[in-house]
Amino acid sequence: MAKEKQEKSNEKPDLDKVVEESRRDFIRRLSIAGAVSVTGAAALYSGHSFEKAKHSKGMVRVLTEDNRLVEIPADQIKDLKPDIKALKARGKEGLQGKRWVMVIDLSRCRNARKCVEACQSAHHLRPYEYHINTLVMKESVNTPEYFMPKPCQHCDNPPCVSVCPVDATYKRQDGIVLIDNERCIGCRFCMAACPYSARMFHWQEPSQAENDKEKVYDVELNVPQKKGTISKCLFSADRIREGLLPYCVSACPNGVFYFGDENEDAVTNGTTKETVMLSELLQKNAGYRLQVELGTNPRVYYLPPKNRLFEFERGPEKEYREETI
Repeated sequence: MAKEKQEKSNEKPDLDKVVEESRRDFIRRLSIAGAVSVTGAAALYSGHSFEKAKHSKGMVRVLTEDNRLVEIPADQIKDLKPDIKALKARGKEGLQGKRWVMVIDLSRCRNARKCVEACQSAHHLRPYEYHINTLVMKESVNTPEYFMPKPCQHCDNPPCVSVCPVDATYKRQDGIVLIDNERCIGCRFCMAACPYSARMFHWQEPSQAENDKEKVYDVELNVPQKKGTISKCLFSADRIREGLLPYCVSACPNGVFYFGDENEDAVTNGTTKETVMLSELLQKNAGYRLQVELGTNPRVYYLPPKNRLFEFERGPEKEYREETI
């Protein structure tokens, strides 16, 4: 028995296993913490998990960005904060060469509301606070009802931007309209100017204000939220920077949403992950946009609710707003 214990103590750890476990732990912690990635040397250790090495005194294990497990002296560990100016600058610029666009297939929507829940969770909103909501629509008295998800339209000619007196809301070159809550004074001019009612006002302290108070403000995620300011759909600017689909697009179980780059004439369905030509999708399905006569030039397209996959079923009335167009 003593010999077996001695042999086990002499066994070397499986480095690949250690690296893989550390990588998984890093991803798990990163998703919980919502850490912001930044460029430069600060990004090497910012947000990375590390653990005390059990076999080396005064040393810690650190997982680098390229998934290498390394050891460094504990007294050399420093807490590095993200470069706030760099975060704001990239939030202003957007992604070069991109023109993001969304397509919503109304024939597929059954009001599962997973898009709403995912958005509220990501942006720390209460159940009655919306960046995207599902409306009950009727074209006329004699036509059937259908569900319509309605996010911000991210107009190319956004009236909300032109009326803001402090430049808190702005249009990026990649098509996304954002709000800088650190500049917003809560005048609500943008809410009055928006013809799509796509903005909300924080009348009370945000739901996770206590947990978020130490977080660095990320304009692409709009967290931490702030009382007395405006917020809205962001096309999940933080997600697309990482090469991922928006929260609402990924969460939908019925393939309602397509998202992609107009410059590449390609959009990807959030459920099937199928990539199709934007122009062909719109042409074959008679795609349209909302209130184009206003000259806003929205970047959200709709496909008519023809050949529906699901029968219309009303749920609790409190979940909907009803509109007629």
